[in-house]
Amino acid sequence: MITSPTNPKVKRLVRLRSRRHRDSEGAFLIEGYRELARATDAGIRIDEIYVCDRLFLGTNEPELVDRIVASGARCHRLAPGPFRKAAYRDRPEGLLAVAPQFDTGLERIRLGPDPLLLVMEGIEKPGNLGTMLRTADAAGVNAVIVADPTTDPFNPNVVRASLGCLFTVPLAVSTTESATRWMAEHGIKALVTTPSAPDLYWHADYSGAAAVVVGSEQYGLSERWLDGRFPKARIPMDGSADSLNAATAAALVLFEAIRRRRSTSDTPS
Repeated sequence: MITSPTNPKVKRLVRLRSRRHRDSEGAFLIEGYRELARATDAGIRIDEIYVCDRLFLGTNEPELVDRIVASGARCHRLAPGPFRKAAYRDRPEGLLAVAPQFDTGLERIRLGPDPLLLVMEGIEKPGNLGTMLRTADAAGVNAVIVADPTTDPFNPNVVRASLGCLFTVPLAVSTTESATRWMAEHGIKALVTTPSAPDLYWHADYSGAAAVVVGSEQYGLSERWLDGRFPKARIPMDGSADSLNAATAAALVLFEAIRRRRSTSDTPS
């Protein structure tokens, strides 16, 4: 039982909140029951799990801990004080793990017929990136590409905001140039969302192999998406605000894409 907040293992967990230390170690944190359950179900390797039984919120945690330990993870028991020191949540659930960062290259994406992708460029806020991963999972998106990111997909707040959907949707990280080239090679047409588009998003063509492209909260999309090669669509804005939160915009367009694709497939021939 680790009882001191100054224990070296606790200090390491705190350091892993920093991108510099995550990248240096090639590791990241997974905190919470749902997040760890989804990581385990997705086959994510867990190297270490830190447990505080007194902070458990339910009765299923011991079974999950046993599964993770059986997979080869080292288990460390912590008292509430040092666990709260290590945790990045305000209300920790008693489960915190360290896992190796997994490959995020474009080559890891395996596409079936007529896939639907979400591409997000320059996303700045970890919470938005995580929320979009959760939305992509709910919409049944086949893959997510994070282009020219300014936030780290292994940020603890991405893991938390995604509710573990970081592990359930195939994710790739690349430059915008590589993403557009890869999409062209795989015959994936892009629908670019921008407030300056003449057409509304519910008039767009979502058929076949397609990708919805969403830009950053502050700057929108780069010129490479807006130079006329790709069709554009906008969400109508009738109030005083001139844009929506990036995650909200992605959700609106993705679920319209799903609705249209399903209604087309359900139409009798």
